[in-house]
Amino acid sequence: MTSLSKRRDAKAIRIPLGERIFYFADDLLMILLCVLILLPLVHVVAGSFSDGASYMAHSGLLLWPIKPTLAAYESVIANQNIWTGYRNTLFIVIVGTSLDMLFSLVAAYVLSRKKYMLKSLFNLLVVFSMYFSGGMIPFFLVVKGVGLYKSIWSLILPSLINVFNLVIVRTAMTGVPDSLEESAQLDGAGHLTILFRIITPLILPSVAVVALYYAVSHWNSWFNAMLFIKDRKYYPLQLILREILILSDTDEGFMMSETIQFATIVVATIPILCVYPFIQRYFVKGIMVGAVKG
Repeated sequence: MTSLSKRRDAKAIRIPLGERIFYFADDLLMILLCVLILLPLVHVVAGSFSDGASYMAHSGLLLWPIKPTLAAYESVIANQNIWTGYRNTLFIVIVGTSLDMLFSLVAAYVLSRKKYMLKSLFNLLVVFSMYFSGGMIPFFLVVKGVGLYKSIWSLILPSLINVFNLVIVRTAMTGVPDSLEESAQLDGAGHLTILFRIITPLILPSVAVVALYYAVSHWNSWFNAMLFIKDRKYYPLQLILREILILSDTDEGFMMSETIQFATIVVATIPILCVYPFIQRYFVKGIMVGAVKG
């Protein structure tokens, strides 16, 4: 191909001016949104490494530490409540997410089977529960009535299945060809084998996204803990963080409390930030499945 023909091809596929303006405006808007999202995070991180008295004397946005120091992090590490909260939260996240995924996969498998006679009825009831609930007081009475009050299991079992996540998994399962299930049944595979060895690997992006949703929900949850947990040794990390942010209960006084709050926020946020990059490649594909099939 000659250089002249190459130039002609380049002109033929040239992007119109209006479309280039749109792309430029779109990129500019995304950059602006990223800056608006990152600025509060940068302020918190910079404040966590700043000297307490110097930070209180500063006004406005903070982009780098003032008189850098690790005093706030030393105070956080010395606080035993933080590590107790970490231990409880890790238990809730690991056990809770595992049970959430197990029951969501089983429920989604049942609701996605075309030969299941009561599929339409149960799908209607499941979706109905997503839009209507009894409210906080009935929820509290149920948890107390079944004996979960003051137990760490009250933060796991009552919220075992999220309907929105269940719908995502169910929709992903309906996209798996029926021929795979029929072939497995001819080879003698049971429902559990079909679910965990055939269907689940095929919908791994959706499984990863839903697992991330469950894990983040458990990690950030504090309201149920405030309702049901009365013993401090069962407090999750977010409830400890709430106490620090609201009460500013520190030994260093008010000048240090602001920086300790920031340090606590950073310590509580790092684990989720570390997990997300490993799941990000599944995120778009997994969440968009519900927009393709109903």
